[in-house]
Amino acid sequence: MSIYEESIKKHEELGGKLSIESKMDIKSTYDLSLAYSPGVAGVCEEIAKHPERVYDLTIKKNTVAIVTDGSAVLGLGNIGAEASIPVMEGKALLFKEYAGIDAFPICIKSQNTFEIVSIVKNLAPVFAGINLEDIAAPRCFDIENALRDMGIPVFHDDQHGTAIVTLAALINATKLTGKDLTDCKVVINGAGAAGAAIADLLLRMTSDENPKSVKEIIICDSKGIISETRPDVSDNPAKMRLARRTNREYLNGSLADAMVGADIFLGVSVADAVTKDMVRSMAKDPIVFAMANPIPEIMPEDAKEAGAFIVGTGRSDFPNQVNNVLAFPGIFRGAIDAKARRITRRMKLAAAYALAETIENPTVDAIIPSPLDKTVAYKVAAAVAKAAKEELTPA
Repeated sequence: MSIYEESIKKHEELGGKLSIESKMDIKSTYDLSLAYSPGVAGVCEEIAKHPERVYDLTIKKNTVAIVTDGSAVLGLGNIGAEASIPVMEGKALLFKEYAGIDAFPICIKSQNTFEIVSIVKNLAPVFAGINLEDIAAPRCFDIENALRDMGIPVFHDDQHGTAIVTLAALINATKLTGKDLTDCKVVINGAGAAGAAIADLLLRMTSDENPKSVKEIIICDSKGIISETRPDVSDNPAKMRLARRTNREYLNGSLADAMVGADIFLGVSVADAVTKDMVRSMAKDPIVFAMANPIPEIMPEDAKEAGAFIVGTGRSDFPNQVNNVLAFPGIFRGAIDAKARRITRRMKLAAAYALAETIENPTVDAIIPSPLDKTVAYKVAAAVAKAAKEELTPA
């Protein structure tokens, strides 16, 4: 029986992975009066008078909505709201297991940006944070931007979670190669949500007062190198934004052309996009993160045979799994604990550096923690909460 068949069997046996648990026992009329009528009226009036008390008196204190439109689920594509529920349930399970957060799937049967924004804004009173998930680009960018200033943290995990874990892995990987990340040429294959967020974090790796960036970033899509001079890019606002911030030499050509002399390859694209010859063309001791799932851009053994010094993937059956579970539970735990109104770049960078620091002595096969290490989330949470509080406190 395959893992897919076993998973279907397990989900059918359980009837889904989530249930609601009561915190109060109802064993008497007095218990009922406390939990519901008439006692609950006093709680409602307290919140009406003092809205901030909603965090003390209701589930809003510790709840996150996992919102999707089902348009970009895993590597399955646009499978719709109903088919996305198992993934969102899984995400909710991870929130609870890793950070003690009560999360709930909100799978919206619409792929209209304005309708999704309106639905989320109207649902927001119940939640302490919003995790956007598996929403296709460029719609995901517009939705996140529209929700950014709701007064609670909004975080598109496919973008920022991937970028944070990737940066953490690169911090430790470059230590082992003896290279400074700011001196590296980076090629990113995949110009969607994850690729754009990785580029953004690599271009602004430290504070505004002490800005640092990788030396060079080239982003490729299915048609090759993204450049301001490529005719079709001018018709795509999202790709033009990327072009204006990367590829300052205005290179054109294929992914193979881009990878010549590169120190780092980051794949957030499709299976088998990279060949051994491409890896051989890279700089000395290259770092290759082939993160396409379930089949990487190049299999680890092939990348190693072609000269890759460090290889990472998105899979749990290979070393150095770049897995978002290392980021999102701790980020939300820290943001909620700090009562942050949004998740800022400073908080994302704090998460990345804290995650990297959890590995005291990185090796080529262990540059980031195991996704099974449940202590990581709380270390990330502490760093995120500290960053959030520092932003609220004037220097």
